[in-house]
Amino acid sequence: MKVKIVKNNPFNLPAFETKGSAGVDLQAYVQEPVTLKPMERMLVPTGIFIEIPEGYEAQVRARSGLAIKHGISLVNGIGTIDSDYRGEIKVILINLGDKDFTINNGDRIAQMVFIKHERPEFELVEELGDTVRGAGGFGHTGE
Repeated sequence: MKVKIVKNNPFNLPAFETKGSAGVDLQAYVQEPVTLKPMERMLVPTGIFIEIPEGYEAQVRARSGLAIKHGISLVNGIGTIDSDYRGEIKVILINLGDKDFTINNGDRIAQMVFIKHERPEFELVEELGDTVRGAGGFGHTGE
């Protein structure tokens, strides 16, 4: 799969850090450092634009190191970038920690993973087939 990219930032192209990496890091493209106060959220630009092939999506995910060390996460959990989106990739960060967190130009703020997906055809029916689980959910098998 090839992903076309336009970048307005001075950074290298996104790259896989290790042979087994599933995602590439996204870097903040900010003119000056910005500070996220506890429980504050912010849309952080990356300076990149991508063209994803049809049948794929890009998922923007939190970086585990920022999450455990500083409480930095994504407001929407995982952000989806659809194949027909052509705008700048931006990351919706939130500071769930108890201290201010400063984002500098070039900081790795999230990761992006590419996923193949299907487009289902929905079929309206009167009822669904039975399973052992049935409608049980939300902790029905224990905590």
